[in-house]
Amino acid sequence: MPTLLLKVAPLQNPPRYQQLAQALTRLSTVHLNKRAEVTAVVIEDLPAARWFVGSQPLQHPTALLEISITAGTNTAEEKEAFIAAAYAELEQQLGEGLPLEIASYVIVRELPATDWGYGGETQAARRMGATAVPSPHPAA
Repeated sequence: MPTLLLKVAPLQNPPRYQQLAQALTRLSTVHLNKRAEVTAVVIEDLPAARWFVGSQPLQHPTALLEISITAGTNTAEEKEAFIAAAYAELEQQLGEGLPLEIASYVIVRELPATDWGYGGETQAARRMGATAVPSPHPAA
């Protein structure tokens, strides 16, 4: 159940946001083995005039992508593959043949299973429910 937060500059058009969401969801499924149906993608665009690199105005499109996943669910190699693929996808879609600003980042954040969840249930509780053995005498 990853959550992806993407900030981009310059502003994009609505069809581009959908393309980005679809691509990032696919990449989290392919490289991190995450379930697409519970993957959330939030895209925030900023005017280029509000984003600086080295205290200088942007010279190229740029992106900051943060994905939150449950700690211990992916290997270093899987995370590395996701970062490379996500960066390439962002460069292809936002750069349109030009490189992204060098300080464009992809960040994988690992959170303890007890510290986040969806549908009102933590990932730890969800794991316990999946491994819990039903009692032969259910409580009334």
